[in-house]
Amino acid sequence: MLHVFDEVAALAEAALDAFAGLARAAVEKRGRFTVALAGGSTPRALYAQLAEHADLPWDRIELCFGDERAVPPDHRDSNARMVHEVLTHRPFIDAARVHRIPAELPPAEAAAAYERTLRTLFPDASLPRFDLVLLGLGADGHTASLFPRSPALSEQRAWVVSNPVETLGSERITLTYPVLNAADRVLFLVTGADKATALRDTLEGSAAIEDVPARGVRPASGNLLFLVDRAAASALS
Repeated sequence: MLHVFDEVAALAEAALDAFAGLARAAVEKRGRFTVALAGGSTPRALYAQLAEHADLPWDRIELCFGDERAVPPDHRDSNARMVHEVLTHRPFIDAARVHRIPAELPPAEAAAAYERTLRTLFPDASLPRFDLVLLGLGADGHTASLFPRSPALSEQRAWVVSNPVETLGSERITLTYPVLNAADRVLFLVTGADKATALRDTLEGSAAIEDVPARGVRPASGNLLFLVDRAAASALS
């Protein structure tokens, strides 16, 4: 499903409504709400909105991360730092329910440690079933830290892997397709004209997943939603 917004503020408001509704429903039904957070400027706008809503059931919300750069949590490029600055520093959020990727470790160790964390949160599960996974979209078609032609695209067993990204000359830690596609709902937040081609290729193209990794995100439950602004949607037919 696709929704197009004229302004980023309206997109963030819609994402807030979706997050809040899903959180309350999950807590009422299962006693908790599990979410994997994304990095980037568009998700940041959502987190700023969430930071003003102490009324959400934060004591039942488990905040995880979909990916991370191989940097310590105080580094300017850290997703965990961004989320902390905007949202998780708020006093109504229990730090014990914020599960960051320990990216200060060597990447392979960080991935293994984070998989252990997720297996604790989802005991006895063959795959974790997040209530919500938030994702962005890169101009190159990547999502989470699943980059074009990177090794993680072929991973079918591990929940979390380290992923060398040759084009960036760096390594990332990321959830894998099996985890993303096991989620109850996946929500893409996409803004900006620089994402227009990638969004078109994701939604309407026929490129291989190796070239446009976002095409590989297809939740088994079918609950896939794109919230995009007019600029990002400009290349869609």
